[in-house]
This record gives sequence, structure tokens and C-alpha cells, in this order.
Amino acid sequence: MWVDVVTAVHAEYAGYLPAAWDSLHRQRHPHWTWRVQVDGPPGEVLDALAACGAADDGRVRIAAHSTEEGPAVTRNIALGSCTAPLVQNLDADDELEPGALAALSGALATHAHAGYAVGHARDLHADGTLHTLPLAVPAGPLARGALAVAWASALPDRTLPPVHPAGVMWRRNLLLAVGGWAALRGVEDTATLIAGSALATGILLDVPTLRYRRHDAQRSRQNSNFSGGGSQYLLIWQRASLLAAGPPWEEWD
Repeated sequence: MWVDVVTAVHAEYAGYLPAAWDSLHRQRHPHWTWRVQVDGPPGEVLDALAACGAADDGRVRIAAHSTEEGPAVTRNIALGSCTAPLVQNLDADDELEPGALAALSGALATHAHAGYAVGHARDLHADGTLHTLPLAVPAGPLARGALAVAWASALPDRTLPPVHPAGVMWRRNLLLAVGGWAALRGVEDTATLIAGSALATGILLDVPTLRYRRHDAQRSRQNSNFSGGGSQYLLIWQRASLLAAGPPWEEWD
């Protein structure tokens, strides 16, 4: 199955794009399109994509909206242009494991009723070392609502979901059904994953599919005066509870 890989990027992260591109170029699954959506002035991003050769590849689509709108809006703009039945998120500073697209798309082909698939992430450190964290939930089929319940039960001590939200492969129809990436600060991918898991079953693979880069410029490491985190988590849970109480996603058609 064809996969649209969505990457939101701003100028500060342009330097990471060659590594992201290289990880796509090494994929064993050949049927993909890379949709790069530039958040803000595009000059540095375009230069980086040209320098690494990505701009000359026919599978790469580059678009920009000039203003700075944040990762959720930027991903959703790219999502509107996607045409493939599967959508894979790839943050600009991360990398996909070489077998990621093949493993995730293969799992969704095998499990026709699953709405999403995800593997586990390995932390990628500045010296190139990779660190694997143990899975918080068992690999295999993920029952509808299971991730939402596991995530909520770990609050407030742990705010991340049991699987890494940045590496999910979605059926595009499910991603559209939950409204794309949520309009929240710093947890837009978590909110989307929890909502999707409340609507549909998923598949958790016991293989690494994402290399999650650790660096000082990560948004998650930035200090701010934002104090709405608790209310955001409450909103995520309330939405998931509402979705879980209704019909499953596959009955929406």
C-alpha cells in the first residue's frame, strides 16, 4: 500500500532534514511520498532539501505557508494534500528505521480492521548511540480504548502515552475522523493518538520503527510560562471517553 509520509518543519530544524531524508531513502517499502510542509519562511528548508538531493526526487512534495503556525496546523495542512490510504508522521528531527514503513504497512494490510500501527522508538543521542526503552504495554493487537485507559491511569506522574505518538502510521480515514492533529500545545500528537485509540483497534509491533532524536532544541525541552497542561490532559481524556462510548470507527461509513 502507498504511504504518505508527513513532515512539518521550520527553519530551526532544517539541518536535520538530510538525516530524515536518508532514513526515507533507505526504506525497504518502495511505495511512499514525502510531503514536507514548511512552517514559516521556506528559504533554509529549501536549501537543505536541495543540498541533500531530496528536492530532486519525484517522490518528494514540498509546500510552504509562509507564516509560523506550529506543528499541529502544519501537519494538518499537509494531511489535506495526502492521497494515499496510509499516513506516516515523521518529525523533521527524527528518523525512521529502515524497515519501518514495510513493517507498519504490512501490519495494517494483515489486520484489516485496525486503524493504526506503531512500533517502539529508540532514543537517538548526539553521539549516534541508540537507546531502547521497554514497551509499557504488550506488543500485539491493541483493543479499542486500551491506550487511552493506560495513559489516563499513569497521570499525573507520566504524561506520555504507552507508545510513542510521533511514530504512528494511520489509516488516513481514521486520522481524518479524529480531526487530524489536535490544537493543543506540545501534546498534539498524544491527543490524536489517544482519540484514535478510543475509536479503533490498533497494532503494536515489537520492533523499533522510529529513531527519536534527543537534542537541546527540542520543543519538549523548552521552558515556558504555559500553565494549561492539566486542562489539556483533562480535555484529551474527556474526548477519548466520549469517542469510546460511541460506535467504533469502522461503523462510521
